[in-house]
Parts: sequence; structure tokens; C-alpha cells
Amino acid sequence: MMSSTPEAAAAPTTSRGYTWKATLSGLAGNTLELYDFLLYGTAASLFFPTLFFPADSGFAATLASLATFAIGFFARPVGGLLIGRYGDRMGRKKALLFTLYLMGTCTIAIGLLPTYAQVGVLAPVLLVVVRLLQGIAMGGEWGGSMVLVAESVPPGRRGSSLPYPISVASCRSSSLPAP
Repeated sequence: MMSSTPEAAAAPTTSRGYTWKATLSGLAGNTLELYDFLLYGTAASLFFPTLFFPADSGFAATLASLATFAIGFFARPVGGLLIGRYGDRMGRKKALLFTLYLMGTCTIAIGLLPTYAQVGVLAPVLLVVVRLLQGIAMGGEWGGSMVLVAESVPPGRRGSSLPYPISVASCRSSSLPAP
């Protein structure tokens, strides 16, 4: 006699080694991206006001520089949506590699941007564009790495495994030396 209720699908099992690899990969990516934001915040308050903004008012230049720091945080939800959708369709590994490459490229680009003295108003515009892209990368990496960790641990441990990569990445990035 056939039952009218469908059989429950077996939960996928993951090896302990894969779980650690996924957790450490997520932790490494989050640490690097948080450290990048820490470095940018330091540079935004110390160096960028004189490099990327007019020297008419030191206060206004510092405020504008710190606003470019904030833009990266406002772009994070957009990155979570865009890159999260890409990760759902094409795979988490591809999405995470893309975010790491994008973040690295943006970091290098900030170091190579022309200053206000060289190109005028174009300098802060380029800085804002690069910061938006950095924020998108951070949002996509953060969400994607947490989903990767959640999918790699056994179902009964998902809730207890996610706080560790987040808190360890935050502690590690804040303990790394600032310039």
C-alpha cells in the first residue's frame, strides 16, 4: 500500500573538513574586507581631505572625506542583493571570488586615483564611484560567506556556528595594525 505523504528527503551531509574550510574561507574574506574598511577609515580622516577635496575649508574637506567612508556602508545592502542573487544562481564560490577580486581591485584603484590638485572635481567623483563598488563587494562577500558557512555545517548547528566567523573577523580586523 502506498502512503499519501511523501518521504522526507535526507539532509545533505558535509564532511568536517569541508565545514572547516568553508568557515575559515568566510572568516578570511570577512577579515580582509573589514581590515580594508578600517584602513580606508583611517586614511579618510588623516590623508584624504587634503588629497581629494578642495582646501578651502579643512572641516568641510574632512566631512566630505568621511562621507565617502559612509558611502561604502550604504552600498552594502545593494551588494548583498546583487551578488547574493548571483551566488544563488551561479554558485557561492564564484560569487565570493568575484567579491574578493572586486574589493582588491577597488583598493588598488584608490591608491592610484589622481588627486584634487591633478584633476579637480573628478578626483572626489572617482573616489565615490570606487567606494560604492567597494561597498557592493563587502555586502556581497559578507552575506555570501555567511550563507556558505550556514550551508556547510550540519542543520542542528547552524544557529550556533554563524556568530563565530562574524565576531572573530571583527576582532581580527580591529586588532591588525593601522597605518
